[in-house]
Amino acid sequence: MTPAALPLNALRAFEAAARHLSFTRAADELCVTQGAVSHQVRALEARLGVTLFRRMARGLALTDEAEALIPALSQAFGRIGDLLDEVQAGKAHQALTLGVVNTFAVGWLLPRLDAFRAAWPFIDLRLRTHNNKVDLLAERLDGAIQFGDGVWPGLEAQPLMHGALSPLCSPRLARGLGGPADLAQLPLLRSYRADEWPRWFRAAGIEPPPMKGPQFDSSIAMVAAAQQSAGVALAPPAMFAYDIRGGRLVQPFDISVQTGAYYLTRVAGRPASEALQAFTAWVLAQGAE
Repeated sequence: MTPAALPLNALRAFEAAARHLSFTRAADELCVTQGAVSHQVRALEARLGVTLFRRMARGLALTDEAEALIPALSQAFGRIGDLLDEVQAGKAHQALTLGVVNTFAVGWLLPRLDAFRAAWPFIDLRLRTHNNKVDLLAERLDGAIQFGDGVWPGLEAQPLMHGALSPLCSPRLARGLGGPADLAQLPLLRSYRADEWPRWFRAAGIEPPPMKGPQFDSSIAMVAAAQQSAGVALAPPAMFAYDIRGGRLVQPFDISVQTGAYYLTRVAGRPASEALQAFTAWVLAQGAE
């Protein structure tokens, strides 16, 4: 049944009569005559081919078919009323569906969600986390936060913040480190980007040692392993600031290397919605602070 074919007046009359169990009180609520409500209910019963009310000596009673129909109708009319109130107040909710790379989601965005909701209470934010591999069209995303060099075919990329990498480890392992060269004696936890550790060692003025240690497809899992003293992770300290401040992680050396940045991407040529523009501006402002 198409929206145009829905007997909305009849459905509204039925919902009110079912709620009050009275055609008279339903008519008062809808500002129509009792006969008009009765006519609309009879028309709906004829349309559906079922009886909705049993006429009793003391009023109306719902049939099984009416009992099944009324919860969905009441919820639908209530939601329509809420939306009309929001539109009238200029505060209609806008959905914003974002893919967010895990590291950024857990390390930066989640601790700030309350601040975002306070700033933009009428944006319905829906997060889809990923390991830096995302298909905006297939997943029907408004945008995605990704880590990289800013070049993704078919996408426009807005830089949000740098993701400088530095060694992170547990306090226990940090106590045995006298200098960057000591890292060669420990397992080096690695991402799927093979050049990250060699670039860091060269930035520290050291010839890269042979890589030994497990490889991860998630920085979240890699840093969790580092917290448990399984090795040293090379990850962005800015995304794990809460763990560093809480003493669960240590950044033993103030040496970092830039291998990319965090970007907000969207399909090229597709205008950004107001909600996406607001989210982008908010992230940039938070990052500047």
